[in-house]
Amino acid sequence: MRITLLAHGSRGDVQPYVALGAGLRRAGHTIRLAAPEMFRALVEEHGLEFAPLAGDPTRLAQDLVERGGVGSNVLQQVRVILDYALPLARQVLADAHRACQGADAIIHSLLMTVAGHEIARELDRPDFSAMIFPVFAPTAAFPNPGFPALPLGGWYNRLTHRLFDQLDWRVSQLAYAWLRRQQPELPRLSTWPFNAANPRLVPILYGFSPQVVPKPPDWSRIVHVTGYWFLDAGRDWQPPAALLDFLEGGPPPIYIGFGSMISRQAARLTKVALEALAQTGQRGVLQAGWGGLVASDLPPHVFRLDSAPFDWLFPRMAATVHHGGIGTTAEALRAGIPTAIIPFIADQSFWGRQVYRLGVGPKPIPHRQLTARNLAEAIRATTTDPAMRQRAAEMGKRIRSEEGVTRAVHVIEQYLAPGS
Repeated sequence: MRITLLAHGSRGDVQPYVALGAGLRRAGHTIRLAAPEMFRALVEEHGLEFAPLAGDPTRLAQDLVERGGVGSNVLQQVRVILDYALPLARQVLADAHRACQGADAIIHSLLMTVAGHEIARELDRPDFSAMIFPVFAPTAAFPNPGFPALPLGGWYNRLTHRLFDQLDWRVSQLAYAWLRRQQPELPRLSTWPFNAANPRLVPILYGFSPQVVPKPPDWSRIVHVTGYWFLDAGRDWQPPAALLDFLEGGPPPIYIGFGSMISRQAARLTKVALEALAQTGQRGVLQAGWGGLVASDLPPHVFRLDSAPFDWLFPRMAATVHHGGIGTTAEALRAGIPTAIIPFIADQSFWGRQVYRLGVGPKPIPHRQLTARNLAEAIRATTTDPAMRQRAAEMGKRIRSEEGVTRAVHVIEQYLAPGS
């Protein structure tokens, strides 16, 4: 079958879909993945056909950190996304339409949910919602990742999901109405994809581990928690000699990095990280990357790393400190090491709470509250608490035994089988 995947966002939002697409390709399907242009090489490297989607996710990441970070409400975060998405909406929709031509099935990520569903409806093709965090399936077990965890019980948790769904749908309606005023030939929106009355009910696949978020009993049979969609990019990666020399020159270091969370606080965050490492007597690897960490003239016990596949790097670390993106969190858990999460935006607080609840990391510290003192305390917890380290090691073994991509491919093929 020809299957199109629609994914938009930062690398952490796109890479899991490359992994899923690669799994579908290994199963014999022809895969096209539509994503921002900056991911062309990543997609084509894994043998998938690439289709470009308009937009620069680095700008969205920066705006979310500066205007919609932890501490802001969901409405503010939605406004930031709208400010980014509306000017691009017409081109992204046209790009997505082109990418889906000739497809036998369409799989869409969070930011492409409504567009992907509507295109599938127009083409009369089945579609799937493939998500890397638990939204669009209300539950009493935990709140929507965009809301705070409050001790108000199941009614509050379920309400947050309903509110998020209604907000997402209303915003989509308004944005689409704006598009139709420019392009009257566009068909009207049908209905919320996850409405029980929708005759084209959309299966949901969650690309996270049931060890981290077990499937609640109030999720329906069309909701599937498959396990993480790992790409295993480090299998053939050759590390630079300087990195190998550093790793072999002492005990395992602490990884500190904030992924795509571009922030004007980069200099402050670097200073805090260096002071915390000094206070704890730990060696460190500071990830530069999109996070813009300023790391000139580092002490000899700290190594500045431009990039490295986490599946290669993290098993060589004593612990990790990061922003709590789903991909980084997944890799830290799979490596079997404790992880301290410093959330910046959106679902990162949710993953921080899950890590803390599972006892494989300390309580998350919102990035605006981060100091050398509380970061040092978090690092001490990850390196000196034997129970935490044992729990992390056991969690890593369980996650490494899962086959999330294989399970997701199996679920998709079951739905696409004749007569299903």
